Amino acid sequence: MSQHPSYKSSSSSAVKRNVLKRFERVELLRKRGEWKTGDRVVGLKKTKPAE
Repeated sequence: MSQHPSYKSSSSSAVKRNVLKRFERVELLRKRGEWKTGDRVVGLKKTKPAE
């Protein structure tokens, strides 16, 4: 029996992601100077992934 294509190894999933996790968004905003320690982490600004 052959293996279903959805079970391929995760090496093929190394494409650029559209969505960042919360800690990644905070890190990116901190680098841009738009987030400071003590600011809320809920309701963050929308960000695009760093290139």
